[in-house]
Amino acid sequence: MAEVSLRRSGKLNFRARVFDVSPLGCRIEFVERPQVEELVWIKFDALESVEAQVCWVDGFTAGVAFSAPIHPAVFDQLLARLKP
Repeated sequence: MAEVSLRRSGKLNFRARVFDVSPLGCRIEFVERPQVEELVWIKFDALESVEAQVCWVDGFTAGVAFSAPIHPAVFDQLLARLKP
C-alpha cells in the first residue's frame, strides 16, 4: 500500500491509496466512483505521472492498467521507496 497523487481528467489532484502495484497497473481507492475506461494520471513520489485506464470498478476501488508498463529497473526503485 502507498499514497499517491491522483488526477482525473478535468479535476484537481487528490491523495489516494494504491494497492497491489505491478509494472502493468494497480488497484486504487477513489474519492468519487470512476467510470470504466476513464483515463487517470497517477503520480508516485519521485516519478513522473503515469497515465492509466480504469479497467474495473467495485464501489470506490478500481483496477487501473498503465498505458505503458513501468520499466523493470524503475519499478524496482519504486518498490524500494514504497517499503515502510
